[in-house]
Amino acid sequence: MNLVKKGILFFIIIFISNFIAAQNTPNVLTQTLSQKAKTTELKRVLKKRPFLVDVRTPEEFAQGTVKGAVNIPLDQIQNQLSKFKGKKNIVVFCRTGNRSTQAKAILEQNGFTNITNGGTWQDVNAIINK
Repeated sequence: MNLVKKGILFFIIIFISNFIAAQNTPNVLTQTLSQKAKTTELKRVLKKRPFLVDVRTPEEFAQGTVKGAVNIPLDQIQNQLSKFKGKKNIVVFCRTGNRSTQAKAILEQNGFTNITNGGTWQDVNAIINK
């Protein structure tokens, strides 16, 4: 194969591999817009004075939380459903957003539809204290 054909083949291989990589990589703009939409929604819900629930452990909760929040650890959500009844808006949050995602799912599986995952307690706190 001559040098020109090798160069063209090399270019095609690089082009295809970059195209495949781009298809498998989340779009940064999409992620930014998605995060912005979540923050906007959280701000909207927080203005309504929701039931704030920190789903971390009591030890984590004692180290700092959002003013007015109650502590219902993730492993107790199922047994504490009565505390959520009648609440118009509920915001759940934790340390990283993982447990609050799970808490939201548990509450939705039990018929609650007014749940917002606030993510981290610091995120919720920052919005409340603005």
